[in-house]
Amino acid sequence: MQTRKKYIFLTFLASWLLLFLFGGDQLRRFSFFSGKKAEARRNWPRWTDRSLLKSFADAEELPRDGDPSLLSPWERRAAWLSVYRSSRCRMETCFDFSRCEKHGFKVFTYPQERGQPVSETYGKILSSIERSRYHTANPEEACLFILSIDTLDRDHLSGQYVQNVDEKIRSFPLWNGGRNHLIFNLYSGTWPDYAGDLGFDIGQAILAKASFDTESFRPGFDVSIPLFSKDHPQRGGDRGWLHQDSVPPKKKYLLVFKGKRYLTGIGSGTRNALHHIHNGKDIISLTTCKHGKDWEKHKDTRCDKDNIDYERFDYQELLHNSTFCIVPRGRRLGSFRFLEALQAACIPVLLSDGWELPFAEAIDWGKAAVVGSERLLLQIPSAVRCIHPERVLAFQQQTQFLWDAYFSSVDKIVHTTLEIIKDRLSPHRSRSRFLWNALPGGLLVLPDFSTHLGDFPFYYLQHGYSPSKKFTAFIRAASQAGSLSQPILRLIQAVSGSQYCAQIVVLWSCEKPPPPSGKWPQTTVPLTIIQGRRQLSDRFFPFEAIQTDAVLSLDEDTSLSTSEVDFAFLVWRSFPERIVGFPTQSHFWDPEQGRWGYTSRWTNELSIVLTAAAFYHRYYHSLFTEYLPAGLRELVDGLAACEDILMNVLVAAVTKLPPIKVTQRKQHKELVAQQAECRDGAAGTPPPGQRSPSAPHSAPAEVKGTAGSRPFSQRQDCLNQLADWFGYMPLVSSQLRLDPVLFKDQVSVLRKKYPSLEKP
Repeated sequence: MQTRKKYIFLTFLASWLLLFLFGGDQLRRFSFFSGKKAEARRNWPRWTDRSLLKSFADAEELPRDGDPSLLSPWERRAAWLSVYRSSRCRMETCFDFSRCEKHGFKVFTYPQERGQPVSETYGKILSSIERSRYHTANPEEACLFILSIDTLDRDHLSGQYVQNVDEKIRSFPLWNGGRNHLIFNLYSGTWPDYAGDLGFDIGQAILAKASFDTESFRPGFDVSIPLFSKDHPQRGGDRGWLHQDSVPPKKKYLLVFKGKRYLTGIGSGTRNALHHIHNGKDIISLTTCKHGKDWEKHKDTRCDKDNIDYERFDYQELLHNSTFCIVPRGRRLGSFRFLEALQAACIPVLLSDGWELPFAEAIDWGKAAVVGSERLLLQIPSAVRCIHPERVLAFQQQTQFLWDAYFSSVDKIVHTTLEIIKDRLSPHRSRSRFLWNALPGGLLVLPDFSTHLGDFPFYYLQHGYSPSKKFTAFIRAASQAGSLSQPILRLIQAVSGSQYCAQIVVLWSCEKPPPPSGKWPQTTVPLTIIQGRRQLSDRFFPFEAIQTDAVLSLDEDTSLSTSEVDFAFLVWRSFPERIVGFPTQSHFWDPEQGRWGYTSRWTNELSIVLTAAAFYHRYYHSLFTEYLPAGLRELVDGLAACEDILMNVLVAAVTKLPPIKVTQRKQHKELVAQQAECRDGAAGTPPPGQRSPSAPHSAPAEVKGTAGSRPFSQRQDCLNQLADWFGYMPLVSSQLRLDPVLFKDQVSVLRKKYPSLEKP
């Protein structure tokens, strides 16, 4: 018995010895075992601990361990969870899809409260939504809600910080814990750590935030947006700096940076180390300590020299003449220079670890930016030198595309945010990543039209598709009921004689019913009559009767021969993304009037092809009706002969290309809309009780080919109102006209494919 007890005791003692040998270090961490209070948590990591990380920087450049900005991942996560209590939100769990089923993707903005301040930037965001196609004034129709409270600047030291947001939003009957709400934010947190604290509980709301941290970002739910200044344009925006045939083979500088250097606090580490890569030749890295109120109290030995070097170079000149631009983090992860570099076609080199890049859910930043690591700064110069020149040019071109498509204005930033959320509602009809990253961009490709690349006019050349070999003739008629005019009868016969005509669709836009079927001419192709709503914008409605890719838009008084139609269609098949037609007009800037002018004078310049006789892709019908807001279509219905200008402006805004004029046997005479042939309320006049949209009036000069001063003046007013709405003039001028081979050459007519085009 004594022997057994001895063995048990020895076994127990051996077990404790083994536990101390192999697990003692872990056990000593518990306060009850050590008998001492736990020491204060050590900031993680200690960047000055040379045994952990050898530093290439001077000791004075490094943040100290006592810096409160150096939080461990666990501490940052805990701070984030205290703000975002619904951290596990997904679209499936925190979004009510049923609100979007009946009325589609509609957005309601809360009405402004009296005495509630709103910053200029937040006013632009609200305006972008309210003037868009998404907006609804009825909250019962809304799928998404936007607060009227300015939440952009949540730095409590800022003068634009709004107090008591929690109390205010809880009083809103529509708040519902933040469900189906979208909150915009540009600045969060404050000195010294600039954490993601917004100062109120967002609940189940979607957060569209600049400088988003990947740890706090909720994938598939939140949206990362770029940081932009209060001077960012509402709409339109400046063009990118990379123009055709303007790219030098090699720019003066390879890599540049010019900006603030923070002496203490978060964000100081990377910027303090940037001077190590400066060589004064092809790599320019300039920083200044001279900012803030008390910079002299913290200045180091480098400050005076840095400030002198800083003034020697112009920031804009560096952007223009450098291939790569360093975009380090500031106090927050994002900075204004990110968009500045994109616009300048200076390839961004990002040094902001943990930054969720803007719209990364849709945009492939690997094609437009170099994503570096703050800890590997010294490797950046050699890395960018290894990039092949062809790839450098591809990067630069992609920066210009992304800038123009998604970032050049507040409108585009807001609309991109909304479209990303809309795509989540119907994943089976969402845009592919290719559509977001290829011309003309995701905003101009409507997934409700199609998700197949071959159905759009932009991707034929890239993917080997080709448009359909037939076209639909779409004739807008406004004749009196009971008889058909001779011009429309001749037009139907000429168009139906084309070997490429698949069908003829007549849009009857008069109050009286169309003539019976027996009154219409017999044709070899199907003839369909559609009763319109007597509005000018009806001619661009996406009618289901149009089944071909090509649409030949015609007025009933247009005079064309079969040869003209055949040749124009073959030209269009080579340029399916453009408008190809016969009668042309042009625009110009009138410096005396300070506005855009419109002329029908026959010159070598053209920028508009009238849709009285023009080919275009049927997708533009969907874009015209579903992409443009209702206000622009109302403008078209209120001003005579404005619809063809809007269609030309829309296509030019999408393609950045001019229309194409083809050979015309007879000069087109622009006629006044046949308002007298219809009763009140017919096409070309606003409905009773409604006024036409007003515009600045200036008497037009007498121009050859105009059809009366009032319609011509209305066209000029239309042109200027469209330029104001888009924020710039999208129309592109051209001097190109395409003729058949051997056109008017002194050779036998037997050698010519379209000899009838030369007959008077």
